[in-house]
Amino acid sequence: MTAIDEAVDRLADAALTGKPCRPVRDLITDVAAAYEVQRRLNARRAGTVAGRKIGLTSPAVQRQLGVDQPDFGVLFADMEVSGTAAVERLLQPKVEAEIAFVLARDLSEDLDLAAVRAAVDYATPALEIVDSRIANWDITITDTVADNASSGLYVLGSERLPLSAFEPVEATMRMDAGGRIVSEGNGAACLGDPLNALLWLARTARDFGDPLRAGQVILSGALGPMVPVSPGVTVRAEISGLGAVAVTFEDAS
Repeated sequence: MTAIDEAVDRLADAALTGKPCRPVRDLITDVAAAYEVQRRLNARRAGTVAGRKIGLTSPAVQRQLGVDQPDFGVLFADMEVSGTAAVERLLQPKVEAEIAFVLARDLSEDLDLAAVRAAVDYATPALEIVDSRIANWDITITDTVADNASSGLYVLGSERLPLSAFEPVEATMRMDAGGRIVSEGNGAACLGDPLNALLWLARTARDFGDPLRAGQVILSGALGPMVPVSPGVTVRAEISGLGAVAVTFEDAS
């Protein structure tokens, strides 16, 4: 068994049992190997690919992990929830507010800011519920990439605006949990502009041989700090010019 196979099995077992595992950086030491782990894990998963998520868009987080670029993970259709999120589906959830883009056309060539802007059907407010199969969020860049960029669930708002009516970089965000403000930020916190993040992903996905497609949802990256959540809490984010999105975390027990 190769080191990549061992990393895949370790993360897959954590997801299956609901018991976080130790990091996989003892098995893989570079980002290319981490993306291969991610690819193999996602190939095991039944379900329809709904889009992608972009992570590590904050310069502060990049410095913390010693990287100089974002990462990405794959969104599956069953990751989308509406109104409520069952905590038993998660191991160590945290939540962050983002701008989601839904694409009207493929992004596979002639990729620049004008091209990605033109490809966006609409923007909508989103909450990404990030999660880690790795115990205590003890992650480096290779750990999070291998773990599908620490993907969990996501929630989309009801407002849908074309970019002719909404400028992502100008947005401000406030997120509250249980009525208390827990995170604030703005569009510039996401690689200087969420459209920069979309461009980075479009180019990277193309180079990986799996370009972004019409109809896909793209979570463009956090506008402010992520925060942990617990059962019974309702999290609501307001993004100026775009609207609000909320989710309540429920415990089946």
